[in-house]
Amino acid sequence: MQIRLIAVGKTDHSAIQTLLEEYIKRLGFYIKFELEIIPDLKNSKNLSEAAQKEKEGELILKKVQSSDELVLLDEQGKQYSSVDFSDYLQKKMNSGLKQLIFVIGGPYGFSESVYHRANGKISLSKMTFSHQMVRVFFVEQLYRAFTILKNEPYHHQ
Repeated sequence: MQIRLIAVGKTDHSAIQTLLEEYIKRLGFYIKFELEIIPDLKNSKNLSEAAQKEKEGELILKKVQSSDELVLLDEQGKQYSSVDFSDYLQKKMNSGLKQLIFVIGGPYGFSESVYHRANGKISLSKMTFSHQMVRVFFVEQLYRAFTILKNEPYHHQ
């Protein structure tokens, strides 16, 4: 199985980018992983919130194949403990799924068409985080999940 993370908007903080790259590198020991950035929309100040979500949604859906499982990182999604998330990933791998895609939307969330296509939603917290920080938190949790599955000492219970 391959895991992709699609995120809307670039990371403009070098410290966040450095940390993100570190966890992506670590993940490479466990699974094929790819981070794909959808550039910020040009002239987004001239777009309504709904129009911006729609345009971002079109760009997200262009990156998804019909056989892919699409999971949105969404505040209304299911919350997992780290161990439960590792179990979730193990089940996905056992199912024979070729590609699991997680998506971090833009500042206003997702369009209805993206919600309609999604196979599920996961929430990292009831708190709100910047879209840039969520990338690091999520990739770290992916890494943690694989260390749990391999019984490595990174995660403590």
